[in-house]
Amino acid sequence: MVLRGSLQRQQMDEPMIRFPETRHTREERADAQQLALGHLEVSVMEVLWSRGESSVRDVIHQLPRTLAYTTVMTTLDRLYKKDLLNRRKSERAFLYSPRLSPQEWERKRAGDLVAGFLAGPQSSRDLLISCLVEAVGQYDKALLNALEKKIRRKRRELFRRGRS
Repeated sequence: MVLRGSLQRQQMDEPMIRFPETRHTREERADAQQLALGHLEVSVMEVLWSRGESSVRDVIHQLPRTLAYTTVMTTLDRLYKKDLLNRRKSERAFLYSPRLSPQEWERKRAGDLVAGFLAGPQSSRDLLISCLVEAVGQYDKALLNALEKKIRRKRRELFRRGRS
């Protein structure tokens, strides 16, 4: 890669991007873990994404295997407490609907995964960047070029804001 302007060529073993050291509390780490979904939670979310607002019984009938009412009810309640579902009372039952679209959920998960690495020690940050670049380079060279363009664009944006 050719560097232009006042940028100096960096050594190959030196990380290209530096992030400030941060320490996260046990509660912040727990919040990140809370966003991880189990197999049943994913299945329930998929039902709600395809059907929209549904009761516990509606969800039970759409799941690939038969589960107890209380199991599905507890799963929906946990998803509601994780702030992934809206819930409203209808007669004697609750109706649940997803707060995020599947695309919004994937974006949030990816963002949280990256934020988790960036919140860790420098070695985790370096590992994230190295693995990302290596994986993208092996998978799709055009995507690697797109990543490089996005990095340049973000640097220009930060420079204009005076945060370089």
